Amino acid sequence: MIQTENRVTQLFERHDGSEKIMSLFLTAGYPDLEATVDLILGFEENGVDMVELGMPFSDPLADGPTIQYSSNVAIEQGITMKKILHIVEQVREKSQIPIILMGYINPVLRYGAKAFCEDAAEAGVDGLIIPDIPIEESGILKEEAANNGLPIIYLVAPNTSDKRMRKIDEESQGFVYCVSVTGVTGAREGDEVAKSVERFINRVQKNVTRNPKMVGFGIKSYEDAQRIAADMDGFIVGSALIDTIRSHYPEKGWKDEVFAFVRRLKYGKE
Repeated sequence: MIQTENRVTQLFERHDGSEKIMSLFLTAGYPDLEATVDLILGFEENGVDMVELGMPFSDPLADGPTIQYSSNVAIEQGITMKKILHIVEQVREKSQIPIILMGYINPVLRYGAKAFCEDAAEAGVDGLIIPDIPIEESGILKEEAANNGLPIIYLVAPNTSDKRMRKIDEESQGFVYCVSVTGVTGAREGDEVAKSVERFINRVQKNVTRNPKMVGFGIKSYEDAQRIAADMDGFIVGSALIDTIRSHYPEKGWKDEVFAFVRRLKYGKE
């Protein structure tokens, strides 16, 4: 099925800059399948603009300990690519929030690039982030994604050259994912990210000119987000969200604690 209107594109077209777009990363199947759907719907009600739904994989080279943990939990509970797409289908029964699938190329190739892109579009997915596939080797996925109206979002990092940033900007659709620190995912302590990110952001502004820009990795609070994303279109939080879920699940009222964290991230208050 070819999507005629992409929700990611529409989100950025609507964005007037009055507040930062907030995207949350959630591992599909964590803390369990039913909760994943409830969390995504609750995120939207509490100010989240976009969701990156992680596809758990046993060899996640870009993920730190927190997301490795949530992926292991989901895998042990039997998450599969089919179940991940069914999560999206269930969300689509009630919500049009943009959903991007984020994961690694091996499970996609095992599923079959053509079938994966067709099924993802049919389920209501709005884009793909595959960190371990460089633009030079994305041919087959790129073609099938384009055939099904799925933008591929590429990443730039502090060790990306200016020339390569410009090339990634040319190839990306939807937005460019700006990785604030060199290394794996994970919330950083103190102002580690803010101190190191200024020069990187300046280079991004100079070289990424076609696409909106979202910054992620290491953000764990409203204050972090406002400082690091000051010159970006928005920010992405993953590990700090997973840590919050892990701290409260399965206590009574754990979802309320998670949604309160989400509101503090977006608005600086509950």
